[in-house]
Amino acid sequence: MRHNASLFALCVLAAACGERTRTVAAPDFTLPVMADEGHSDDGEDHFNPKLLGKNENPPRMTAAHGRAVFHVSDDGQSVDYMLVVNDITNVRQSHIHVGPPGVNGPIVVFLYGPVPAGGGPISGLIARGTFSAANLIGPLAGHPFSELLADMRSGNAYVNVHTDDGIAPANTGPGDFPGGEIRGQLMDKHQE
Repeated sequence: MRHNASLFALCVLAAACGERTRTVAAPDFTLPVMADEGHSDDGEDHFNPKLLGKNENPPRMTAAHGRAVFHVSDDGQSVDYMLVVNDITNVRQSHIHVGPPGVNGPIVVFLYGPVPAGGGPISGLIARGTFSAANLIGPLAGHPFSELLADMRSGNAYVNVHTDDGIAPANTGPGDFPGGEIRGQLMDKHQE
């Protein structure tokens, strides 16, 4: 019951962070999510990176920001997540990438999209779901889920939100950073 109350509170918070200007379906692998209250000291894995333009490589001048919340299941075989964005336009997709801070790495898990370019403003909760080893792609496809968890715990993975206005050239400013507009490094909150 505590997790249901947490989920409701997080959804209310997400709605309050920005006016929802459009609703977009989450990826096909979406399942119900349990929110991370961020107050647990029981040894569970919780990740809650802030997504900012200054964390991108190269850094992006943008007012966009967001938050990703991850909770590893008790058996370590899946991760529940929520993705909230604010003050951003033309979101195309979001992923977990493998790579340390300041380094661009390959995609290993889809969190949102892809959707068509030029979608306009979007704020609030845009994706939630659960992923497991079956959802791993790129260099982690077919590997044990524990490899991704090790990268997440050690700070060798990050969340990236990609934008695209659909008009050439690319990288013209906020809402048009196909390589990523906002980013946050994953690290176990107990290790920070």
